[in-house]
Amino acid sequence: MKKKQNYPILFSVFTLIILIVSFLMTNDRFTWVLEVFPILLGFPVLFFTYKRFPLTKLIYILLIIHFVILSVGAIYTYAKVPLGFWMQDWFGFSRNNYDKIGHFAQGFVPALLTREILLRTSPLRPGKWLNFIIVSICLAISAFYELIEWWVSALQGASAEDFLGTQGDPWDAQSDMLFALIGAIVALIVFAKLHNRLLKEKLVL
Repeated sequence: MKKKQNYPILFSVFTLIILIVSFLMTNDRFTWVLEVFPILLGFPVLFFTYKRFPLTKLIYILLIIHFVILSVGAIYTYAKVPLGFWMQDWFGFSRNNYDKIGHFAQGFVPALLTREILLRTSPLRPGKWLNFIIVSICLAISAFYELIEWWVSALQGASAEDFLGTQGDPWDAQSDMLFALIGAIVALIVFAKLHNRLLKEKLVL
């Protein structure tokens, strides 16, 4: 039992390291805050609720991966991440597509987090209706994030360009939501059985 309780502690330590390193490396503090805002909002909630609602180790690991993706985007801005330029060269993309990795994760990780919350706090059981509700929630989260980008752009004008990262693509918002949708579906297909097993072990304990 003690080993399992270490996951929230390690999660907190890694999250703080990720935030500190990315903050020190970025050249644009305003864009950094906008990009890591999901971490700044979600981490305190997870930290102060972990004693009465600790998550499975799978969720903590995936959240750290997601935080790394967000923080790397915050260091360079999504349109300038080196990995995106490497992908552009490797696959012949017309633009830096690192932001698509971020939006895929925006569907992938919340899908399993939502699944865990619903299975542990609601009458819902694994099945088609649960999957439909999870995917719908993830798509709604993605759409709301696009609204946030729109509001920031309307308030900040040209200074919000790095946060938006549209790179001249008029369909950027729609493709972002598509990648989040794909991420949510893939997460449920790939990790549902493992997640069920981890949840069973947690509930038994």
